[in-house]
Amino acid sequence: MSTVAAVKTAARAFDLRPLPGGLGAEICGLVVSAVDDATFPAIYAAFLAHQLLLFRDQDLPPGDQVAFARRFGEVQVHVMNQYHASTHPELYTLSNVGPDGRPTGKHPDKGTMAWHTDGSWQRRTTKCTMLYAEVIPSRGGGTAFADMYSAYETLSPDEQRHLETLRAIHNLDFSRTRRHGEDPMTEAQRKAVPPVDHPVVRVHPETGRKTIYLGDHAESIVGMGYDEGRRLIEDLNQRIVGLCRLYIHSWRPRDLMLWDNRCLLHKAGSYDTATEPRIIRRCTVLGEAA
Repeated sequence: MSTVAAVKTAARAFDLRPLPGGLGAEICGLVVSAVDDATFPAIYAAFLAHQLLLFRDQDLPPGDQVAFARRFGEVQVHVMNQYHASTHPELYTLSNVGPDGRPTGKHPDKGTMAWHTDGSWQRRTTKCTMLYAEVIPSRGGGTAFADMYSAYETLSPDEQRHLETLRAIHNLDFSRTRRHGEDPMTEAQRKAVPPVDHPVVRVHPETGRKTIYLGDHAESIVGMGYDEGRRLIEDLNQRIVGLCRLYIHSWRPRDLMLWDNRCLLHKAGSYDTATEPRIIRRCTVLGEAA
């Protein structure tokens, strides 16, 4: 982090420090719960420019997290209502801690351990996700991020043109059953989010840049045989994370991380769910139809 850029606004300034590897930036000198209308435009500009923002050492009660998310847009109430926080249904709680305060040995959502983008399984996709770390294991449990701008740009022109003609069907029931089948969706949940199709190459609605839009929720390719489409998706999902810029975040308690779902994939790392507690609060902001 050799360079520190001071970002000025009408009311205040904050420091913007690129994260190792060049993907994402840390915003320093800012209290998220105190962000005002004068400061937020500079934060949003940094979000679009860097795709991933980290805020360390934040005291962020659940209501303040939801309020900050609302600055970015309409907040999602996730269809998987078993994860809702009791007083804030906008929050999706990922915890392996039982009622007795001890680790249960069960991973709350093993689907988070595969590369994916949040909300690609709905027609109106999501703009951004923010995670707040309440309790963090002593080892493991990090989160990795993959830049889909650079993945697209690394492909050959012929492959870019081919992929731009394709649409993938994204299906939460498919990915949930595949990765966390011991706790399947209910019939009501499945009916609420039927499969939807999105372009494999998406034009970011705000930056205008092209990005690969796939991940683990993508099940098949429109107009292609199921097995052939599965092979294409599996191959491409594997290749793109090897082609692009990556950042792996090692969490600290009171970290807040937010990122752009329209141009990043992410996945959670493993940890010892039997002995190590991990509690993360997630809040996701709705965006546009792809």
